[in-house]
Amino acid sequence: MTLQDAETVVLEPETPRPLKASIGPSDRIFRGLSRGGGIVVLAIMSLVGVFLATRALDALRQAGFSFVTTETWEPDGGHFGIAAVLTGTLLVGTVAIIVAVPLALGTALYISEYASPWLKRTLISIVDLMAAVPSVVYGLWGVFFLQAHAASVSRWISTYFGWIPPFHVDADPRDPLTSPSVYTSSTLIAGLVVALMVMPITCSVMREAFSQAPVGEREGAYALGATRWGMIRMVVLPFGRGGIIGGTMLGLGRALGETIAVFMILSLIFEIQPHILQSGGSTISALIALRHGEASEFGMSALMAAGLALFLVTLVVNFVASSMITRSRSGAASEV
Repeated sequence: MTLQDAETVVLEPETPRPLKASIGPSDRIFRGLSRGGGIVVLAIMSLVGVFLATRALDALRQAGFSFVTTETWEPDGGHFGIAAVLTGTLLVGTVAIIVAVPLALGTALYISEYASPWLKRTLISIVDLMAAVPSVVYGLWGVFFLQAHAASVSRWISTYFGWIPPFHVDADPRDPLTSPSVYTSSTLIAGLVVALMVMPITCSVMREAFSQAPVGEREGAYALGATRWGMIRMVVLPFGRGGIIGGTMLGLGRALGETIAVFMILSLIFEIQPHILQSGGSTISALIALRHGEASEFGMSALMAAGLALFLVTLVVNFVASSMITRSRSGAASEV
């Protein structure tokens, strides 16, 4: 071929060669099982939602929008709503998360960054065992141990910080004749117990996110002269930010639906109780546990409506948490 012939050759654009993976029988079985498991989970969740909505239809038709704004719970009298119990549910969940997240974050950082290998295995087993303890055991501990010791702390908080609305108590904390029962069966005590129950799952999610921080970025931070805490602050925490948020949201989802321990501790009242140190409070799950056995047919429909509200709230919280955890596992930018 001469130079003139070469100049007349038209070069075709390069196209990438298609790559095809060989899918064997085991891959097809695994893909089918995974897809089938996901479909079954979605189907069960959908059926639960449809069941609750169907059973709650009569109560929702009668109550209308007042179901969200009414505090009292008298379904047979035609006057009922979830304003008080929904507020109490959010307060207990908030107290639990405020206490649980620092504990879970510190524990996760110590296990993943500071503990020796044998201590790390021991601590992971202990944290996992905490998640396996039945709720009723936490409830008994809260009733017979925590309340007696937390009453004096609640009195001290209300004495010096009672000017803050959540810490206000409808009694004089400086009066020695004030009964200690004012500070028992409160939202604070229920939140502390729930905090210990949600801490293990929150810690596990955070620990998993921290352990996936890139080794190269860790070593690069050390090479630039960073201390261990500097490396954690610049590499581990930014990378695990999504895991921290996701673990917090997952813990909140469980805290909102906790039943037995809260039912054993709280003195149930059906009015909005914003004072977390004062005796009395309510949650949706405790309401269902209290009124389920004595409810009439219409009362059961009202309880189903309350359960539907709790189902929707926890569903939204868990979906948000799952999306955050997924993003955190795909990688995060660090500040190094």
